[in-house]
Amino acid sequence: MASILSPFRRGYRHLQYLAHEQPVIFYSCVLGLTGPVLALTVPAVRRDWLGYTPAEPIPTTYPVPKRPRKPVQGYEDE
Repeated sequence: MASILSPFRRGYRHLQYLAHEQPVIFYSCVLGLTGPVLALTVPAVRRDWLGYTPAEPIPTTYPVPKRPRKPVQGYEDE
């Protein structure tokens, strides 16, 4: 059983070492690990607890009127 957990133990010891000897690298590892966790949890928290609803999408085309089109006269179309 100890051989299964030894990589995690070594990783924890290494993080302890980095926290004391090189705190910049330690905090960059901490921020790097929290990024994906926050990317997965923040949208659900905003939607469920804060009542966030996304905005309506911006129209990409001009609305066409609901009437018959008049034929174009002039402009050398004859």
